[in-house]
Amino acid sequence: MQCPCRQQQKMALYGKRQSHFQRVSNTNIAILRGSFWNLRCQPTDWLAERVNAGGPGQVIVNKWETHQLPRSVSPTESDQTIDDGQFGVSGGIECTDSGWLTSQTEIRLRLHYSIKPPVSITKMKFKKSRFRLKLTLEGVEEEEDEESPSSWHKMTTTLEISMISDSGYKSRHTQPECGYSLEPTKWTEYSIHTMDPDNLELIFDLFEEDLSEKVVQSDVHPGLVGTACLLSSSFVESGKDNGVVTLPIMSRNSRQTIGKVRVDYLVIRPIQGFQCDMHQSFSKYWRKRSALDVGHRGAGSSHAAKHHKIRENTIASFLSAANHGAAYVEFDVHLSKDFVPVVYHDLTCCISTKKKNDKNSMVLFEVPVKDLTFDQLQLLKLAHTTAMKVHDHKDLVEEEEDIDEHQPFPSLTQIFQAVPESVGFNIELKWISQLKDGSWDANLSTYFNMNQFLDIILTCVLQNAGKRRIVFSCFDPDVCAMVRRKQNKYPILFLTQGVSDVYPELMDIRCQTTQIAMSFAQSEDILGISAHTEDLLRNMDCIKEAQSKGLVVFCWGDDNNDHENRRKLREHGIDGLIYDRICDDQLEQPNIFKVEEQVSLKEWESQS
Repeated sequence: MQCPCRQQQKMALYGKRQSHFQRVSNTNIAILRGSFWNLRCQPTDWLAERVNAGGPGQVIVNKWETHQLPRSVSPTESDQTIDDGQFGVSGGIECTDSGWLTSQTEIRLRLHYSIKPPVSITKMKFKKSRFRLKLTLEGVEEEEDEESPSSWHKMTTTLEISMISDSGYKSRHTQPECGYSLEPTKWTEYSIHTMDPDNLELIFDLFEEDLSEKVVQSDVHPGLVGTACLLSSSFVESGKDNGVVTLPIMSRNSRQTIGKVRVDYLVIRPIQGFQCDMHQSFSKYWRKRSALDVGHRGAGSSHAAKHHKIRENTIASFLSAANHGAAYVEFDVHLSKDFVPVVYHDLTCCISTKKKNDKNSMVLFEVPVKDLTFDQLQLLKLAHTTAMKVHDHKDLVEEEEDIDEHQPFPSLTQIFQAVPESVGFNIELKWISQLKDGSWDANLSTYFNMNQFLDIILTCVLQNAGKRRIVFSCFDPDVCAMVRRKQNKYPILFLTQGVSDVYPELMDIRCQTTQIAMSFAQSEDILGISAHTEDLLRNMDCIKEAQSKGLVVFCWGDDNNDHENRRKLREHGIDGLIYDRICDDQLEQPNIFKVEEQVSLKEWESQS
C-alpha cells in the first residue's frame, strides 16, 4: 500500500489487534490482504537512540493528523494505492495538531514585569535608554568522536519566541534581527526544543533602540551595548524545573557590568511511565452543546453550605451529583507525601488532637497535605481549615466514620473505580500560587517538582480513564503548558479569577485578567479558559469573544450558585457551569451524555 499523502510523510498505523502504533519510515507499506488498518499521517524527525545506535528509533512528532475518525483501509488486492489528498486533510476536513514531547526537552526562558522590570541598568549613560533583547543559543563544544553514535543522531535544537498581553498574542516565531523591546503589560517567552538540555549556551544581546552608543563600522548589529550569558546546565542540573536566575549584563567594549537581567525559566520534560500514541486525541476537540452542568466538588462545597449533608470531594458526593444529571464532576487533585494522587480541595488540612489533661478539649493543627502519607490521611481525624478561624469542630463530630464513601481523601484511582464512566471528570491540578503582595497560598513557597507531580497524576489518569470524558484545569499557567506538551489525549482549561473583589490579585501577569487568559490559551493552543463568574457578570461579551477565538469557556465561583446568574450565563452561550448543590437544582436523572447514548442506541435499533 502507498502512503495516502502526496508528500513524503511518515505514517502511524493501528492494526485491529494492536495496542500501540507502528512507525513506518517510508511511503510503501506491506499489509495483509483482508486485514483492517487505521492510519494517520505525520511529518516527523527520526533519531537513533543516544546510547545504542543499533537500538530502537526515537521519533519527534512536530505535527500530526487528529481527525476523530482516522483514515482507514481494508485492502482486497495484493497491491493497493490510496491517494485521498494532502497531509492534514481527510474527507475534505483539515484537522491537525502540534506534537507532544517524546524524547526531547523544552526549555522556556521568560522576561516579564510580574514582580519588577526584568532588565535593570546601572550604567548612568544608559539610564534613560530603551532596549531590545534578542536570545541566541549555541551548543557547548565537547570533544566527540565523529564516528560515535551520538555524533549523528542529534535533533536540531530550535529556538522560537512568543508574546502575550491583554490585547492579543503572537505565538511561536523567529526573532527579528535585533529582537524585541520589553513592555510592562507583555509576557515574552523563548521556547527551546533540544535533546541536550544541559549543554546549551544561552546569550542575551542587549540593543539600544536610539543608538546613542557610537556605532563601530565592523558591528554586525549596530546598537549592541552588552550581553548576558546563561549556561543551561546551571539550572537543568540543579533538580529544579522552574525558578529565576539573575545574570550580569557585560559591556560589549569592556569587562564592566552595565546592569543585570532577571530570567524566569521552566523546563518541560517528556512524561515518564507512559507512552502516548496517536489512537485518539481530545486536546482540542469539543462538541458544542447547551451549557453542561458541572458539580463543584461533586455535590457542592460542604463547608460553605449550612445545610449540606454530604461531605465535599468524597465518593458519596460524586455519586450524588452523578445521580442528579451532572455531566462532569469537578474536583482538585494533589499528591500525598508518598506520591499518591488524592482528591481534596485545600493545600492544607487540620489535624485534631486532644489536650493532655483535658480529654473533652481539642486543638487543631494546620498541616500541608503534601506532608502526610496516603495512609496517614486515611487514619487521622481531620477538619477543614475554616475550623481554625471560627473554632468550629462540627466536622469532627458529624463525620460519617463508618461509611467509606463519605471519607475524605479518596485516591484518584478510587474515584475512577467508583463513579460511573458516563460522568466526566473536570480535574483541577492543585498548585501553589504567589499573590501580588509576595505571599504564597497556604504559606507554601515550595512544592513538588512540577514534572514529577504531573507525570504521576497524568499517568494515573491515562491508565484509568477508559472512555470517560476528562478535562483538566489549573490556575497555574505553567502547569497548563506542561499538560499540553506532555500528553496528546486530554484537554486543559486555564483557570482564571480575572479582576476580582473577592480574591487577592496574583503575581503572575498571565493570571490577572480574563483577556490575557484568553491570549495565553490561544498562544499555548489549549482548549480554553475557566473564567470567574464575578468577572464575566461585568462583561458577558467576554464569553462570545473567547468563543470567537476558538476557545471553550467554563465558569466557576459562588455567583454560579444563584439560579438567575446561571440563566444569564446559559443565554450567553457558556459551555460549562461549575456550581454547588446540583442536587437541589436538578431532579434525579441521567446526564446529557447518557441521554445521547440512549438516543443513539434507539436510532441504531430502529435501523437494524
